[in-house]
Amino acid sequence: MNKKTYLPKQDAVERKWRLIDASNRVLGRLAVEIAGLLRGKNKVFYTNHIDCGDFVVVTNASKIVLTGKKLDQKTYFTYSGYPGGAKLTPYSVLMTENPEKALFAAVKGMLPKNKLADKQLTRLRVFRDDKHTHSAQLAASVKREKK
Repeated sequence: MNKKTYLPKQDAVERKWRLIDASNRVLGRLAVEIAGLLRGKNKVFYTNHIDCGDFVVVTNASKIVLTGKKLDQKTYFTYSGYPGGAKLTPYSVLMTENPEKALFAAVKGMLPKNKLADKQLTRLRVFRDDKHTHSAQLAASVKREKK
């Protein structure tokens, strides 16, 4: 028996464009799904050290739901690096002003903390409403799947 482990080559990975509607979806559960798609965990040949994930376009980020009292109690933390440079923004403010940032931060926290995660995050596009600029890519991806 001569069984060998298959490892995909980086240039042989075929990336699809995925469209996710975030209307009435829970923030954390949606972020888990997106992180899995960005890493390529939905593919048969998934390997954690090879970047084989898909492109993800998320629409309707303003309609994301937070469960429990998270909207009032949870805060988004940023730090400038200087003394006294910490900023705490409540999610109630963040979700009204910039819901894209809330989803992006949740997905970033669910990816591994390495250089590969930076590459994977470049393939995530989040939009506040249902209008997005990637219609051509999504249409091309659908055509490829039908063949």
